[in-house]
Amino acid sequence: MWTRTGLLCFVLGTLVLQDVQCRRMPMDTGQCGLPKSQEDLNSFLWTIKRNPPAYLFGTIHVPYTRVWDFIPLNSKKAFQESTNVYFELDLTDPYTISALASCQMLPQGENLQDVLPKDLYRRLKRHLEYVKLMMPHWMTPDQRGKGLYADYLFNAIAGNWERKRPVWVMLMVNSLTEADIRSRGVPVLDLYLAQEADRMRKKTGAVERVEEQCHPLNRLNLSQVLFALNQTLLQHESLRAGSLQAPYTTEDLIKHYNCGDLNSVIFNYDTSQLPGFTNTTLPPHDQVTAQEIDIYFRQELIYKRNERMARRVMGLLKENRDKSFFFAFGAGHFLGNNTVIDVLKQAGYDVEHTPPGQAFETFRKGPIPEEDVTDEPSLKYFDHVPSTSSSPEDSDDEMLPPHLLLPDSISQLEEFGKHNKWYRKHHRNQHRRQFNDLWVRLDDSTTTMPSSTRDIEGEETPDSLLWLQDGQDDMYVEISSVQSSAATKYISTLFVALFASLTLCIVTYLRTIS
Repeated sequence: MWTRTGLLCFVLGTLVLQDVQCRRMPMDTGQCGLPKSQEDLNSFLWTIKRNPPAYLFGTIHVPYTRVWDFIPLNSKKAFQESTNVYFELDLTDPYTISALASCQMLPQGENLQDVLPKDLYRRLKRHLEYVKLMMPHWMTPDQRGKGLYADYLFNAIAGNWERKRPVWVMLMVNSLTEADIRSRGVPVLDLYLAQEADRMRKKTGAVERVEEQCHPLNRLNLSQVLFALNQTLLQHESLRAGSLQAPYTTEDLIKHYNCGDLNSVIFNYDTSQLPGFTNTTLPPHDQVTAQEIDIYFRQELIYKRNERMARRVMGLLKENRDKSFFFAFGAGHFLGNNTVIDVLKQAGYDVEHTPPGQAFETFRKGPIPEEDVTDEPSLKYFDHVPSTSSSPEDSDDEMLPPHLLLPDSISQLEEFGKHNKWYRKHHRNQHRRQFNDLWVRLDDSTTTMPSSTRDIEGEETPDSLLWLQDGQDDMYVEISSVQSSAATKYISTLFVALFASLTLCIVTYLRTIS
């Protein structure tokens, strides 16, 4: 018969061994495996036929480590070969950052409690209290190990929430889920590309200004905003109660992106980062309101932006006929109806989807042909302000590149920007980047690190950074050594603790029976 002490020893040993096993086995997230050939990968790259070529690349706003191995080599090569890289927004400009912050705030002297009905405010406050209580349990040990603590992260995302406009509070609530919290600490794909473009000394810029994304959200009338916030809270309250399953999760988005399901609905959801309110369970009157909001969001945040972004792409191409471009926008801007690609084609540009296995053609200098495209009248009003950001060695005012999608930009900037002064200080004195510059996760249960080489079709190809330059190959030695030493140290510590605990248990047990 087991004594109390013996049972305790058995449970202790089992738990520690289970913990080791959990650490060594990655969590099954239902993701597809990496294909054996490049041709089987999914491609979100389009080529604008010109000399030199320009590229359109569709991104999603998830940690880059979750998708990097699934991005074809020719897409990475297109990024490497392009001298100009443009995104949706440019947060390297301090004005843009301040505009993002002020855009979300209520007029001076107003608080959210003054705007919301009492019951809605009470439910919102209760939900945020629940999130704050749960956040320490949602975060991973790896996040805590990097100094990303729950209170800090909650304040970065939800700080000063009582001063924010209701529509921004609604978006904030949607970003406060367990899956999203667990993904914090790794740059999203857009941000990673921006960091790499900056490191490679490419010219970077943006095709939109913050006001153009911000104002459509703030123009929603109060009754529509209150309806949207109420529906959002109802959805999250149902998720908490277990009576509802989220229609689109981050895992769904990653699976669609990696596994080749070009479902424009889910990518449009990521592009606008807005919840869908239309469903058949609503009363008829509420269904009308939900449909009006859905149409408004789709028109203002997808279709109108697609046309504006395409015209500015055309403006850049016409003003810089001898330069190559890589435009990285949300994938939803290239899929579905009235896309950026549709607008470019209507103007006379030859745009082709680039299959994943297609060989990359290096640009050869030659005579620059005239582009036979429609000269849109709106182009003369295009007011592009090129990026004035410089390398970390040259500027004390440099800001890290953006998350590039408005609703979550500020908190993402908080997450990475706090460490920018440390980065500049150390980057001046050494040529190589340090491991923590990209906040790469080591936790196998949440992400898989891009390998330094990937054998596809029997070829050994440089991965994670296809463009290993400026001693960047040394970075992989640092990454592998950090991973190896961290894992070895962790497992060694566990076994020492296990051995000591079991020894103590055995001694105690022997004393008990003697």
